[in-house]
Amino acid sequence: MAHFAKIDKNTNKVLQVIGVHNNELLDENGIESEEKGINFLESLYGVDSNIMWKKTSYNTWANTHKLGGTPFRKNYAAIDGYYDPIADAFYKWQPYPSWTLDPQTFLWNAPIPRPNGPGDDEKVYIWNEENQTWDLQNPPE
Repeated sequence: MAHFAKIDKNTNKVLQVIGVHNNELLDENGIESEEKGINFLESLYGVDSNIMWKKTSYNTWANTHKLGGTPFRKNYAAIDGYYDPIADAFYKWQPYPSWTLDPQTFLWNAPIPRPNGPGDDEKVYIWNEENQTWDLQNPPE
């Protein structure tokens, strides 16, 4: 199954992500074609000058393919996320004003690293935008 993001051309916001059977993408030589997928979706939903369709990879996150393949458009498209047409990349919304978008992974980074990564221990840290700190939540007893 291939996935396509429906994108508002005016805002580059992802409106929807739709699965398309791979057979709909095959060209006359049996090779998958993004253009064929777009044509198929436009035949179903109509052509709209304010909408563009882009293929997205379910297996791509942080510019890495989780199965060892070639990463595609940096990240899997997220509804209410965005598409950067210059970088040809999908990314999620900015979680806090102080966070910056990493140009390699297209993930948002806090101004200071989290004290520990997820799964390192049972501590949970929440970003405090006002103080620019990671605050420990539910400290262990």
